Amino acid sequence: MDSLLRTERIPHIWCPGCGIGTVFNALLTAIKDSGYDPDAVAMVSGIGCTGRMAGYIRLDSFHTTHGRALPFATGLKLAKPDTKIIVVSGDGDLFAIGGNHFIHAARRNIDMTVVCVNNFNYGMTGGQQAPSTPLGAKTTTTINGSPEEPFNFCDLAASCGAAYVARWTAQQVRSIRSSISEAMEKRGFGFVEVIAPCPSAFGRRNRMGNALEMLKFYRGRSVIRSDIDTRDAIVDIDREIVVGKFVDIERPTFMDHYEKFNRPQMPPWRVGHPDHQKGR
Repeated sequence: MDSLLRTERIPHIWCPGCGIGTVFNALLTAIKDSGYDPDAVAMVSGIGCTGRMAGYIRLDSFHTTHGRALPFATGLKLAKPDTKIIVVSGDGDLFAIGGNHFIHAARRNIDMTVVCVNNFNYGMTGGQQAPSTPLGAKTTTTINGSPEEPFNFCDLAASCGAAYVARWTAQQVRSIRSSISEAMEKRGFGFVEVIAPCPSAFGRRNRMGNALEMLKFYRGRSVIRSDIDTRDAIVDIDREIVVGKFVDIERPTFMDHYEKFNRPQMPPWRVGHPDHQKGR
């Protein structure tokens, strides 16, 4: 993968056993196998552990401000419509401070692929509660257990109009790679969620063991139920983690609508002009 890596920045800063490296490898493989010209692919990331991918990939990449990866990516897509845009970020960045941007990027069906690494907490800043933290799970800000129901990210993406929605765990590497490839080929907003171990923070505080034990735990809890209603695609670490490809539809993208409604129009005062009669 050296052709797609900034090897001068290796070794990376991710903790031993972190699932982000696995997702990054799957993403690099998907890009490499896609056959896209590297000069026509750009990566945008937010702040957090996952956001560091943008610093390690040898492509045009943008490490943006907290929660703002999607508006940056939208601006890039509008400025360079032929560029394949990939957004990588964590559950906190995309769905807490960045939640409003996610809603509207999916609603507009912006042509981009969004990969969310969900490790159930804010891993980089100490392991605080995130929008994904399971009910009852312990974090540095919920030491007795989280009293909040977590977001169902896949249901949110589907409800807002995403053209492609899938979820896997970091243990299901081939499925991650396949879904990222499919999302990249899809016209419109593609969303791939990957539930990944964070043994240093979330796993340690919830007594889940080391990284390998966490992967085995996720494997044992995973149930593949593709094509179900995303409202039923729950993540409950006490019962089951529903994974699969949930949405794969066709609908007009934002650029389709933009080109339709922003064609140059003949000013009303020129309607009687000879050029108008000739259809110019």
